[in-house]
Amino acid sequence: MTDALPPCPQCQCEYSYEDGALIVCPECAHEWSADPAFTSERVYKDVNGNVLNEGDTVTIIKDLKVKGTSKVAKVGTRVKINRLMDEDHDIDCKIDGIGAMKLKTMFVKKA
Repeated sequence: MTDALPPCPQCQCEYSYEDGALIVCPECAHEWSADPAFTSERVYKDVNGNVLNEGDTVTIIKDLKVKGTSKVAKVGTRVKINRLMDEDHDIDCKIDGIGAMKLKTMFVKKA
């Protein structure tokens, strides 16, 4: 009999599964290592699954309304990632004509 996998450390889901060297939660998509010596940082991926890093340039894939204004961040706008954060909106950036803004990785692709 195999050892049961631990529950997700973020959402406590008990249905975690192994994917290579990592354990993955099917509910919140959190990935972690079963090896306690291995320290894993969050991996940020764009809509196509490409890994994003600070300083990368990304392209917006959908018109996004800017909350509190009548402005829209248009599809195709290229944005440089200033900082990646472990929050609801992962990308901290500055968009010309709009200013400082936070974006979700699900609305960008690596340029």
